Amino acid sequence: MRNRLIVTAVAALLALTACSPGSLGDSDDGTLTLTFLVDNSAESLKPAEALAKGFTAANPDITIDVETRPQGSEGDNVVKTRLSTGDMSDIFQYNSGSLFQALAPAQNLAPVTDQPFAARLDDNFRRTVTADGQLYGVPFNASMGGAVLYNKAVYARLGLTVPKTWAEFMANNARIKAAGGIAAVVQTYQDTWTSQLFVLADFHNVAAAEPSFAADYTANRTKYATSPAALRGFQHLQEVHDAGYLNDDFASAKMVDGLARLAEGRGAHYPILTSVVTSLATDHPDRIGDIGLFAVPGPDAATNGLTVWASAGVYIPRSTEGERLDAARKFLAYVASPEGCAAFAEASPPSGPYMVKGCTLPAGTPQAILDMQAYFDTPGASSLALEFLSPVKGPALEQITVEVGSGIRPAADGAALYDRDVEKQAQQLGLPGW
Repeated sequence: MRNRLIVTAVAALLALTACSPGSLGDSDDGTLTLTFLVDNSAESLKPAEALAKGFTAANPDITIDVETRPQGSEGDNVVKTRLSTGDMSDIFQYNSGSLFQALAPAQNLAPVTDQPFAARLDDNFRRTVTADGQLYGVPFNASMGGAVLYNKAVYARLGLTVPKTWAEFMANNARIKAAGGIAAVVQTYQDTWTSQLFVLADFHNVAAAEPSFAADYTANRTKYATSPAALRGFQHLQEVHDAGYLNDDFASAKMVDGLARLAEGRGAHYPILTSVVTSLATDHPDRIGDIGLFAVPGPDAATNGLTVWASAGVYIPRSTEGERLDAARKFLAYVASPEGCAAFAEASPPSGPYMVKGCTLPAGTPQAILDMQAYFDTPGASSLALEFLSPVKGPALEQITVEVGSGIRPAADGAALYDRDVEKQAQQLGLPGW
């Protein structure tokens, strides 16, 4: 009996040795299989599968096996646990920006700073996946913008031009209201998240006025209520309400209602994330050509620009070594190439320009998305949203912006209330200065 147990233990040990991380995925025909972990949303899974297919077609000796994890906090825990135990997939997709920083990149990820493809990355994106001077990732799909969608047919009929300052924007709103029958500014507060855009998408203008705002905000050296530039977003919400520029049903309207109102010309402007343009094109294909885009106007036309939400990143954990590391770098080079962008485009319509130099938006891209490209192509005309530069964001912002935008709470009070809201979050994160 004792001898049989020893034989069984030896057999088990040999089996474990045969399945060590260095040999997993190596097949008898000489092909190498890399595992690629992504979240289980269709928005991530479809592009990941398209990348895997396109890469293997170009590199038949390497197969990419796409694995999935949960979304949200459960998925965050999966990623962090697998990194800490050295049990991570060969390649994985995860957030960029402040959530990426929480992965302790220097400890857990393989840098790609010296790889040739690093030079192809958009400067804004590079900032979101860099830690301690080292670059760690490439973009997973296209960017997204926070901006004002507008009805070009309404603009043409009323002889309006695209505004670059808030004063010009409000002058356009006055002419639209005077024309009658059209809501100058569409708001959809039943979907509370849509109420935040005049604040969040104004961050390029904040950063232009106060370049150190993100760092000072993270260190608790400045606040929304005490920064004139940051307070303006809350003031914009109050101003368009108090001037009577909103649709009558702003409190009960949902995003789909706002998109329909804009597409049909019953609304002129809709501040929103560009991820909605796909739905707009699907639900209103005959009107999508009437929709354009401009950045949230600021105080100075010379510094006006677009606030950008960077894509997630694709990373290599430090546990990927040897030939697997070489193959993983080859895969990242493909992701950050025109061929990789084409694979993304095949899987899903882009919500903004790709953050890889040399990539172009595909034929048939809606004009609203094409309008973003000029901001990307002009130096200094685009900036990252604050959430990519600071981990401080309070959970109650969308409720506060609904109150300010509905005339329930003055802008200054809303900003001060949000400052108190983020205090709790910063303290939970253990940030210095809080």
